[in-house]
Amino acid sequence: MVDNHGPRRARGSLEAQVMGVLWAAQGPMTASAVQTALDDGLAHNTVQTILTRLHEKKRLRRERVGRAHAYWPVLDAVAAAAARMQAALGERRDRTAVLQQFAASLADEDADLLHELLSFTRCQRRA
Repeated sequence: MVDNHGPRRARGSLEAQVMGVLWAAQGPMTASAVQTALDDGLAHNTVQTILTRLHEKKRLRRERVGRAHAYWPVLDAVAAAAARMQAALGERRDRTAVLQQFAASLADEDADLLHELLSFTRCQRRA
């Protein structure tokens, strides 16, 4: 059997592309506007399905605009990345091992920055 659709995309890659478009946008976007911005030949129905799923996952808000919906992210890109990191940490039993591995994988500059941020956050919590 021949696959006429080309190579499969990585799981979640379309959602990530759509989120990237919405984070870069100046405001809410319709499925048609997202489809145009993606510029990779996706069908309108595919884009609409992705937007609907992201809305169901509570990652997007939407508002009726005429016969369509306009969508925008619940969290900005930075807050979403932090939430993914927190979720990944929460999924593991041995948080110490996960944090240790993460810390060991950081470049020196990032480790220094993280240390400064942790110290600052700790001071803020005590104040």
